[in-house]
Amino acid sequence: MSVRFNHTLVHCRDKDVSARFLADILGLAAPRPFGHFLVVDLDNEASLDFIDAGDFEFDPQHYAFLVDEGEFDTIFGRIRERGLAYWADPFKSKPGEINRHDGGRGVYFCDPDDHLLEILTRPYGSGAHN
Repeated sequence: MSVRFNHTLVHCRDKDVSARFLADILGLAAPRPFGHFLVVDLDNEASLDFIDAGDFEFDPQHYAFLVDEGEFDTIFGRIRERGLAYWADPFKSKPGEINRHDGGRGVYFCDPDDHLLEILTRPYGSGAHN
């Protein structure tokens, strides 16, 4: 049997705003409705299923996306065009920087619900670590 990640729920204040933000910034297809959710499909047959949290308090989560070098440039360009804050690390201690871990590039930024998003070009542990 093969175990593959399929989807996760993303709690947010406004699923339309948050799902569209992610799809737009990553250059993905528009979110599609499914029941109470707005679904953002990823290229590896997994999805992020956005749901309004209502009165439920939720903690911001971290979501990382592996992209190629060209996609990184395009997405990072969108981050800068929108004037979004970004960091080289998940602790937000290196503002306005990117990292070069494992011979690739990575950057962190927040979505409208303060979920910490990350794009990276090399999986951690796949090469030289800086």
